[in-house]
Amino acid sequence: MAETLPDPTLTAENPSRPLLRTIGLTQATAMVVGTIVGSSIFVQPSEVSRAVPSFGGMLLVWVAAGALTWFGASICAELSSAMPRTGGVYVFLREMFSPAVAFLWGWAMFWSMHSGIIAAIAMVFGRYFATIVPLGDLGIRLVAVAGILVLSVINYLGVRPGSSVQTALTIAKVAAIGVLLVLLLATGTPRMPAALGGVEARAFLRALVAGLFAFGGWHMVTYAAEETRDAERTIPRALMLGTAVVVVTYLALNSAYLLVLPFDRVLTSTHIAFDATQATAGPAAASAISMLVIVSSFGAMSGIILAGPRVYYAMAEDRLLFAWMGAIHRRHRTPYVAIAMQAIWSSALVLTGTYGVIVSRVVYTEWIFFGALAVGTIWLRRTRSYAPAFRASGFPIVPVAFALVCLAIVVNQIAADPRESLTGLALVAAGLPVYYFWSRAHARDRLSQPLLSAELHAGAAIGREQRQGDRR
Repeated sequence: MAETLPDPTLTAENPSRPLLRTIGLTQATAMVVGTIVGSSIFVQPSEVSRAVPSFGGMLLVWVAAGALTWFGASICAELSSAMPRTGGVYVFLREMFSPAVAFLWGWAMFWSMHSGIIAAIAMVFGRYFATIVPLGDLGIRLVAVAGILVLSVINYLGVRPGSSVQTALTIAKVAAIGVLLVLLLATGTPRMPAALGGVEARAFLRALVAGLFAFGGWHMVTYAAEETRDAERTIPRALMLGTAVVVVTYLALNSAYLLVLPFDRVLTSTHIAFDATQATAGPAAASAISMLVIVSSFGAMSGIILAGPRVYYAMAEDRLLFAWMGAIHRRHRTPYVAIAMQAIWSSALVLTGTYGVIVSRVVYTEWIFFGALAVGTIWLRRTRSYAPAFRASGFPIVPVAFALVCLAIVVNQIAADPRESLTGLALVAAGLPVYYFWSRAHARDRLSQPLLSAELHAGAAIGREQRQGDRR
């Protein structure tokens, strides 16, 4: 067998290619599935049921959340195939609108959305770990911080070990969920609801937000495009395949919960997976749910920790952050400073207990950006230089509908809790004066921003180079 030589463009001596392409389709798909399937699906159905207390309402919410997630993923798949660059959504927003809009995304990611979600999932990990080893509040927080630090070190050592850990954890959690489904459906007594029931519009939107939170994270695979082999084809395939796996899994789990538990129990449950397992297989089997949530939370945290620093790296490359935030480790070829800073801030949010407030205020704002991506893609399709390898279906009706739903989610959130919601918007908007101050102070140092057509052609060139490298 002929020896396979390494791609010479991937060496540390080539400064134009500082990141190594080690993520294949399996790893990218595992990142999509593993990032989405965290701990929410084991508790979030109860939040949905409280907002829409009917079988029909719950079913409609989960179908709608799955459909929105599928279309959002298809938009990111199309954009990734046209612009397979490190930073993903950040790059898309920069090229569609302006560096200021992209900066707001990165600003919100670091200070609240991304780091806060890492902290929140780490706390879930710590709390469930405490069901096995009894711990007080400080012990739980220290376990949460330890989880963040361990995964950050793994990702510091290289994208290959980071994505390998992510893949292994994803396979383990999907297999465990499969066992849970078989257990619930094989040993439970199916209970058909008496009636489907109606749904009130505002309650439906509140429930939809809860459902979408459980589906969150599908876009993060786009952040590591320049570390993905044949990214313009691999990322779209991973997004579509991974999202399909999650949608089917979530619908199956929620159907199982509804079929094996009395409906009034579904409405009052705060840990529905545990209650459903206990009702069908007894306390011993239910206790195993803690291990499933631990593995699932750890896997979700792994994917999020891997993804975020790539955005901060891209921002530093654009001279929108300190240059040292874009530093690449000479040996491991990872954005190690960004990984470390993310770990420090996420750990601080855990130790201070501020992550819950921050996430609840800000996480819904990402749907403003998702709606903007859908509208921006309509405009991109009118430009000659735009030639994605993958195209989302349903244009232009579906993206307009998607953007309108995103707008409805945001408006409903503000109407339901105006003080907290407007505070969250203010936190995001606070990035604007920072951006303009930074841009003016570093105007001489900043590299000129590429024109849209140049960026799109560069993305296509990268895709061709990847395929040539793979053939070699």
